[in-house]
Amino acid sequence: MTLEELIVPHRLLLGPGPSNVDPRVYKAMMSPVIGYLDPQFLRLLEETQEPLRAVFRTTNELTIPISGTGSLGMEAAIYNTVEEGDTVIVAINGFFGLRMADMARRCGATVVTVEAPWGQIVEPEQLEDALRRHPETKAVCIVHAETSTGVLQPLLPVVELAHQYGALLIVDAVTSLAGCPLEVDAWGLDVVYSATQKCLSAPPGLAPLTLGPRAMELVLKRREPCRSWYVDVTLIRQYYGQPRRYHHTPPMTMLYALREALRLILEEGLEERWRRHRRHARALWAGLEAMGLRLHVEREEHRAPPITTVCVPEGIDEAQVRNGLLERHNIEIGAGFGPLQGRVWRIGLMGYSSQPQNVLALLHGLEEELRRQGFPCPPGAGISAASRSLASGGDDA
Repeated sequence: MTLEELIVPHRLLLGPGPSNVDPRVYKAMMSPVIGYLDPQFLRLLEETQEPLRAVFRTTNELTIPISGTGSLGMEAAIYNTVEEGDTVIVAINGFFGLRMADMARRCGATVVTVEAPWGQIVEPEQLEDALRRHPETKAVCIVHAETSTGVLQPLLPVVELAHQYGALLIVDAVTSLAGCPLEVDAWGLDVVYSATQKCLSAPPGLAPLTLGPRAMELVLKRREPCRSWYVDVTLIRQYYGQPRRYHHTPPMTMLYALREALRLILEEGLEERWRRHRRHARALWAGLEAMGLRLHVEREEHRAPPITTVCVPEGIDEAQVRNGLLERHNIEIGAGFGPLQGRVWRIGLMGYSSQPQNVLALLHGLEEELRRQGFPCPPGAGISAASRSLASGGDDA
């Protein structure tokens, strides 16, 4: 068998992830692989932790990149804090809430679900009712920016309720980290995990994770060891601490990528990065609505700037639109899934992909593909509305 040379096309990635990778990150990944106990590599581990704390806005000692994708970050967050017999409340308003519930059940927990329609937030009153009925609850799990729906969940009321009833708050920040305001320490978040391929704009393969003091206290008092050896933070933290103990061989080139991606974020400024995502999302929303399209998340304050869900108009073949964007415009957007399958497109403006020219290119391509199917888009209306939004500053509108 003979394999031809690998040739991968350059795409404009405007789907739910991965996002496009900054050329500086690719350059960093070309650095040589060295031994995992090489003094230079150990220095790199330390240099990655501090900027990661800055992006999480935390001083938590256990702030590390887990070697695996965002789903492994979810597993690390839940498997380390949840034990058999625990009661866990999971807020579900999309696909990844369902996955959190599944993982908690696999730990042997009794899972209480609090659900909202896919496109709305889970209201604090719903969670308070569940906590009142289950005062023994050990943890509340919630998704900050739900990738499947585009909903941004307010966290402050949730963490206040969880702590009032003596429970931890475990937060999925896979899509929100570095793309939306997220304040681990100021908001009192106990466990937060993310992934590198969204607003951090590195390739998929690492899952940033931070555990606060309340969470670490419970981890160290567990009745039994974590059921996953690989994500057991009591073992992994020894690799990052002194004296250093071998745990696994880390993916070095991915750590190079993460270090450079974090460097780019700090150069831009985290708050300016949040504003950039908001500014470009608002321009996209204005453009889509000017084209006669309807956004799935109706309330603007509940829309996650990095991921927008737009309703497929009646009579439009949504897959044909996506395929046309890919084949004729070299742009990838995402389909809906679960209850939203065939009903929405998911458009991502994440990290390096969140640029004004990408907003305009997407609106131009989408208009062309919709008009091919007879949808009456006013010519140029989307680009005009987005341009006005960008000119006005967008985030201050």
